[in-house]
Amino acid sequence: MIARRLGVLFSALLLSLAMALPAWSAPAFIEADVPAARLSGQGTFRWFGLSIYDAQLWVGPKGIAPDAPLALELTYSRSLNGKKIAESSVDEISKLGLGTPAQQADWLARMTALFPDVNDGTRLTGVLLPTLGARFYLDGKLLGEIADPVFARAFFAIWLDPKTSAGKLREALLMNAAAR
Repeated sequence: MIARRLGVLFSALLLSLAMALPAWSAPAFIEADVPAARLSGQGTFRWFGLSIYDAQLWVGPKGIAPDAPLALELTYSRSLNGKKIAESSVDEISKLGLGTPAQQADWLARMTALFPDVNDGTRLTGVLLPTLGARFYLDGKLLGEIADPVFARAFFAIWLDPKTSAGKLREALLMNAAAR
């Protein structure tokens, strides 16, 4: 009887531990840029009720910190033009009051040259490398880099700044962003 109860208790403990562990492991290309990456949060960006993309934020052991890398993966729900993605990004950066007009023009040119057209299911991942800039991946394959740390901070502010236009998505992404 006691052995049976202990067995049930042990099984419940193992199940509790398994449920406490993160359900998601970072893709290898994210893990390479964000060692010990863990899923901070995820959510969906909607525009006038239409799903545009699902987002996942990956952070390392330091969580969100000035010297810590992080990765934001967007899985698109519809087809969008790469130039339009770049333009929307600069519009959001401008609304946040980040960068000078000259910097924004430069960033727009660089993003336009880098960002591809996307379709339903396309994954674009941006990695913030605090001292280097930003690295971008298309479906897990390297697209390129923008070696400008000021750009990188402004770009990721689109989702992470308290004044973002996507406040609910920001909350969902930052659910577990604290350092561990």
